[in-house]
Amino acid sequence: MSWEFLVTSLIVIVSPGTGVLYTLAAGLSRGAKASVVAAFGCTLGIVPHMAAAILGLAALLHTSALAFETFRWLGVAYLLYMAWSALREQGALRVEAGETLGTRSALAVTIEGILINILNPKLSIFFFAFLPQFVRGDEAHPLGHMLMLSVVFMLLTFLVFVGYGLFAAKVRAHVISRPSVLAWMRRTFAAAFVALGAKLAMSER
Repeated sequence: MSWEFLVTSLIVIVSPGTGVLYTLAAGLSRGAKASVVAAFGCTLGIVPHMAAAILGLAALLHTSALAFETFRWLGVAYLLYMAWSALREQGALRVEAGETLGTRSALAVTIEGILINILNPKLSIFFFAFLPQFVRGDEAHPLGHMLMLSVVFMLLTFLVFVGYGLFAAKVRAHVISRPSVLAWMRRTFAAAFVALGAKLAMSER
């Protein structure tokens, strides 16, 4: 595993996207525990994309217009649903005064984190193009090497997302104690989810 892989992975992971946005929203609305659970869910959500890339299934999304469009519009619909939930203060992003996270709440946050990444077909195509760049042509066990790179990428994703979420949880007290700031926060996250949905809607294979 090269330094180039680690640096490139960190740049990709740190860049704001749906997973980062969801983890920040969970930290601000429900606290530190929720942010860690959200980070875990978002990390799990990239597993199918990595598996698809390693097994070559991502090529299907790249070549099949129907498969790509189906996943793309499901992803758009889900991001719009997340925007609506944030704006209406419903679902896993409902603001809680305390930081207690029950089993059902943790499950809801995890499922939303998983879905928010699973329903983005661009991730499969990204990993399909990304992972092979760091596997030599004369590699004795290319599959094992790609699996190792995938595990490292997931670990980095989880750690970076937890960092984002814990930072958000640190400042949540200053947010939830001010109704005007809380309303601004809901609108900002809703607008961000809509923007990401629009970006996905306009994306091409």
